[in-house]
Amino acid sequence: MPKFPAIDEAGIAVLVDTFYQRIRADAVLGPVFENKIAADKWPTHLATMKRFWSSVMLTTGAYSGNPVGVHRSVPNLERPMFAHWLALFASTAEDLFAPEPAADLAAKAKRIAFSLELAVFHRLGAPPDGLALQQAG
Repeated sequence: MPKFPAIDEAGIAVLVDTFYQRIRADAVLGPVFENKIAADKWPTHLATMKRFWSSVMLTTGAYSGNPVGVHRSVPNLERPMFAHWLALFASTAEDLFAPEPAADLAAKAKRIAFSLELAVFHRLGAPPDGLALQQAG
């Protein structure tokens, strides 16, 4: 399959579908997602993620939701999983997109993962040390 030369709705759809196939097969992340998302709810989740990435990368405004609240409610979510998620996302983007859009996707995902990790695990008044991810520059 040729790589997507740019980020568009079709590429985002393939990215989301491929990424979550890999997530579900992943020994670390698969059980966390399967515990949170019922089998019959996966089509809805994938559609939501396609709207999310469309909003993030194409500024379509297709997504409205509360990612922080959703991630705070995930049982057995551990801080190191964010770095693992990010590595899997970046490798999926690299497999599917030309180098520049893959790098753009990975950079945006890094910022999102950093923000979510901070929102889910950091406690006000605590020092910000120990973050598993480094904020993108």
